[in-house]
This record gives sequence, structure tokens and C-alpha cells, in this order.
Amino acid sequence: MIVVKRGLLEHVEGISKVCSEGCLDTYEGIRSPENIRRNNETFYNYDRILHELDEVDDWDGYFVALDNGVVVGAIGGGMIDDDKSEVYVLYLDPERRGEGIGTQLLNHLTDIQQTKGSKEQWVSVQKGNNKGIPFYEARGFNFMYEKEAFSNAEEEDYISLRYRREI
Repeated sequence: MIVVKRGLLEHVEGISKVCSEGCLDTYEGIRSPENIRRNNETFYNYDRILHELDEVDDWDGYFVALDNGVVVGAIGGGMIDDDKSEVYVLYLDPERRGEGIGTQLLNHLTDIQQTKGSKEQWVSVQKGNNKGIPFYEARGFNFMYEKEAFSNAEEEDYISLRYRREI
């Protein structure tokens, strides 16, 4: 049985592992190996995740999906305006896709963001991400526009697709 709860110190290594492996699985073939490595080192390292476990400013913290105490998924997001929220990160153990874990994580974060006053939720999805795009569209997100990806280095031109839904 999957349990979704706030990430704790004991989950930091699991969050790092599931996000790094999920990122590699998601972006392999659509981003360069250097870009994937750099993003994993920047965003999913132990110290950063430890610092981001709890709510800070407009960040809701990390939440985890646990199967017998093992992290099999992680999500994080925050408020971007008084009535708008964002899903910043959502990754699963690549071997656990298709079990409803991502939906459980998204629903949990959505409930938290709604209690904070969010009426619409946003997410950025890499153009060509044929895992993330169908997931979000099936949950009511609609494509709004394209923009340069947040994590691009100077010589990179990856595109993020911005999606939103009313919640």
C-alpha cells in the first residue's frame, strides 16, 4: 500500500534517488547527457533536498510516496500568486510508473495548494516529454504556451510547455 506524506530527513536519499533516476528516464533522448547530469547535480543533491524538505516562502516542501518505507515517488510545488500554484517537480521510480502513484502525489499536493487558496495550478513540461505530457493532460491540464526551459545553459535551447488547470 502506498502512503503519501511530507518528506522527512529519513527520506532525503530516497527523494534524491527517485528524482535523479526519474529525470534520467524521462529526458534520455530528448536532452543531452550533460544537461541531465547537470540538472541532477543541481536540483536533486542531498543538501538541496534537505534544505527544501519543509515549507519556505512560496515552496510547499517535498512530499513522498512510500511503499513499505521506500521512496517510490516525490513531488514538490508552491504558490506563485495569491490564487495560483505550481507543480515544480514530480518523479517516480521508473519501474513504478502506471500504478497511480503519480496521481496520488499530484492529488496530495493539489489539496495542500487549494487550502492555501489556489484556484489554478501550473506545470512546465519539457517539449517532447511523452511521459509527462499525457499524464498532465489526462488530469485536466491544458497547454497554454511555450517558453525557454528554466534549466537551459547558455548554449542550450530546450523548450518547456506551460500547462494549467483550474482546481
